[in-house]
Formats: sequence, C-alpha cells, structure tokens
Amino acid sequence: MMFRKTKLFTVVAAAIVAGFTILGQSPAPAQAQGMKDLTFSLDFIVLGRHSPWYVALAKGYYKDEGLNVKIIPGKGSASVISNVESGIAELGFVDVPSLTLARTNKSTIKMVAINYQKAPYSVFSLDPGANVTKPKDLEGLTLASAPGSFVTNIIKAFMRSHGLDPSKLKIQGAAPSAQIPMLASGKAQAINFFIMTKPAITRIAKRSGKQARSLLLADFGLKLYSNGIGAKESFIKNNPEVVRKFVRASLKGWKDTFANPAEAAKLQKQYAKGLNEQITIEEIAILKKLAVTTDTKKNGLGWFSGEKIKASRDYMVTNAGLDASKAPKATDLYDLRFLPKKPILP
Repeated sequence: MMFRKTKLFTVVAAAIVAGFTILGQSPAPAQAQGMKDLTFSLDFIVLGRHSPWYVALAKGYYKDEGLNVKIIPGKGSASVISNVESGIAELGFVDVPSLTLARTNKSTIKMVAINYQKAPYSVFSLDPGANVTKPKDLEGLTLASAPGSFVTNIIKAFMRSHGLDPSKLKIQGAAPSAQIPMLASGKAQAINFFIMTKPAITRIAKRSGKQARSLLLADFGLKLYSNGIGAKESFIKNNPEVVRKFVRASLKGWKDTFANPAEAAKLQKQYAKGLNEQITIEEIAILKKLAVTTDTKKNGLGWFSGEKIKASRDYMVTNAGLDASKAPKATDLYDLRFLPKKPILP
C-alpha cells in the first residue's frame, strides 16, 4: 500500500514538472516588432486556479494590447514579492496581507487590481486525523507550511482575533510540493493551502481511505482582500499605460474563464500539460466564489476600494503584531488608476 501511495505522489510530482516544461510559453510566441516584453509572476506553481492568466494569453488579449507576456511560477507569497522587487518580474500576483507586512521591510509594490475579493487561506487536515473543523482546533496543532510563507502570519493573526493563543500553533517547515504527500502519509497533521486546492487534496485523501477537511478562514469571520495584480511604484510611474493594458487584458481572461470553465481548462493545458482538466474546472468553480461578489458584479472584476484596503491593513496591524508606527499607510498599498474605465463585468 505504501508503495502505491509513493508511486501516486511521484506521478503527481512528475505532472507538476511537466506543467513547468512550457510554462508561460505560447505555442506560437508573438515576436511582432514593437511588442513590450513583460514577465508576470504567479504566487505558486501553476495550478488550475491560475487559468485566467493563460486564457488571456491563449486568446491573444495581451498580444492585442501590444504585450508579449511570459508567466513564471512562484513559491509562495514571499517569493512573488521577491520576484517583483528584484526585477525578475515586472508584475506579480501579490496578496494584500503579505504586502502589508512586506511594506514594513521597504517593499515598494502597490496593488492595481484585486482578484480575490475573499481570502482563500485554508487549513487542510484529514479525518481520521487532526480533523480541523473550527478555529479552536488550531491550538495544539502542528502545521506544515512553506518556509518564509506569510500565510502563517495570517493564520496566527486569525487565531489572535478569535482569542486563541498563536504560540500554541507549531509550524513545521516543508516545501509546497511535499506538503500534500506529508498530509496523506501522516507525516503532517495539517497543511495550509488556498481553498482552490481542495479538489486535488480530496482525491488523494480518498485514495488513502480518509476524508479531507478544510477550514476556510473566511467562513469564520476573516474579512481580507487577498491576491491581485501588483507592481513596483517605479514601474507604475514609468509605464502607466503598460500597467493599464496588462490589467485590462488579464481581466478579460478572468471573465472568459468564469463564462466557460471547460474551455479555460483546455486552453491552460496548452501551457501546463500535466494539469488535470476536471480538477481545473472544479478549482475554477471555487475561484469564482472568491472573485465574483456583490462589489465585482456591480463594479467589474478586479475592482477594489481604498476603504476596504484600509480595513485589511488595519486588521494586520491589530492582529499580526505589526508596530503601528512602522506599518504602511493604507494609501501606500494601492493605486486605483488602472482599473478599466469600462468595467469588465463577470
């Protein structure tokens, strides 16, 4: 039985590697004269949740805007911020809570669109096993998480807001690619991933004769903006029209992804052949619940308000142990000028 599980995890890992082999490369890359080369950093390895960016790429929305876009993977919140800050990528899929923390360490990134209107942060466990179903279950838990991930700070802030002791949550360092195998094999009590990972974790848990449990923090009162498009202030200042074009083309990809998930899954697979189309479709359904809200139905995908950014910033100052005197101003975190004048409605 252990051999079969090991073989399964090897296949999963191989699929991820296969997905990277042509990541961000178009079957017929645009080489037209005058095209602006751009690199966009994902927050994680390529997964179904990232299909909107590949839909925009496959349908030529970036090319139509005069952009030749390359998409690269990330290894968590810290890595995408590092990719943008270092210039490896001009833009990245950054989350607001992590950026709030990063700005205290001299980051100059600002949000120009927000895709995840609801926070996707989740703790996964198994039943039988740790069976984490409520906030109180986090106390005394050992959580496997990527070294340097900002998500553990958010989970501890969430615990503090519920009157729980975050020091009672132990963190076990583990690479993202190792976490799901560790959970399934019993080497980890729990792991933290975005809720969109649930379809894949559910399948692997079932093969082990167990049920996957997910604790979505947003279901228990966590009200935070999460991931969206971010860029450094210097790049925004020097390339405002490029930023505007990238945002517009990307949001068209998000709209089309929700309108036709099956088509989106097929298009994304051109760039990440190891992905399972059915899992991608299921991830898109979860993604839609995070991105399509009353606000975005009215104002368009990617929309956000300065007031809600401030609320997210204040939450991190109050609950994440930030020194209020060193925390960034809410206005340091965003620039509202780049959302499409004509809203791209879901």
